[in-house]
Amino acid sequence: MQRIGFLGAGNMAYAIAGAVSENIDDVVIVPFDIAPDRIRLFVDSFTSVEPAASVNELGELSDILFLSVKPQMMKDAIASLSGYDGLVVSIAAGLKIAFFEELMPAARIVRVMPNTPCLVGEMAAGFSAGKSVTADDLAVTEKLLKAAGTAVLVKEELIDAVTGISGSGPAYFARLAEAFIEAGTASGLAPELSRELALQTMKGTAALLQQKDMSPEELVKMVSSPNGTTVAGREILEASEYKDIIGRTVARTIERSKELGK
Repeated sequence: MQRIGFLGAGNMAYAIAGAVSENIDDVVIVPFDIAPDRIRLFVDSFTSVEPAASVNELGELSDILFLSVKPQMMKDAIASLSGYDGLVVSIAAGLKIAFFEELMPAARIVRVMPNTPCLVGEMAAGFSAGKSVTADDLAVTEKLLKAAGTAVLVKEELIDAVTGISGSGPAYFARLAEAFIEAGTASGLAPELSRELALQTMKGTAALLQQKDMSPEELVKMVSSPNGTTVAGREILEASEYKDIIGRTVARTIERSKELGK
């Protein structure tokens, strides 16, 4: 039986713990949080949970330890874990592997950039390995993360780029969805119907690109009949600066991610 510890029991930790508990056999979830209601949520939600009474006990019980407290609270939160010598998986934004290797020198550190679709089992995450992480550690980390969606191994210097695309990306895709929903409503559709159609179209488009291994250009051409409605709409969209706007949005996200990591 493998014990998976969670220091911090917020929404992202809850989502990952839930995915692991549901999809991986022979695991025990070991949460610790200063908020008792968060611990109760874990206990009430998952079948195999053994809450830790303290940070020290969490370290003693955990074979693998997820760090999911807020970055500004992390240094104090892990002060008593300096001797922990297991696999540590940090999902704290902006904190580099070197930060943890200095404070937890005996541990093997993996840094993860998850995203909020983890809450529905559709996470897209990037993860990076510290200098002492083994091949087995990487395999275990990938297995745990993929219980909640997709996870890809990248060099740490690319975690900021992952943040720009998938970490912050759900907010930007949500803005696009919002624009489509509002356009549908303005055209006479009931708001709930416009929402249903817009969200299903986003979901279906992503599924089509993935499952048929199509490029975006191939899909655009598939939908675009000569002199048809899609071509007419594309004339407006493609005459705009949409690529520049998205490019600058991602670039600013990456820039801010780097600022937070200093």
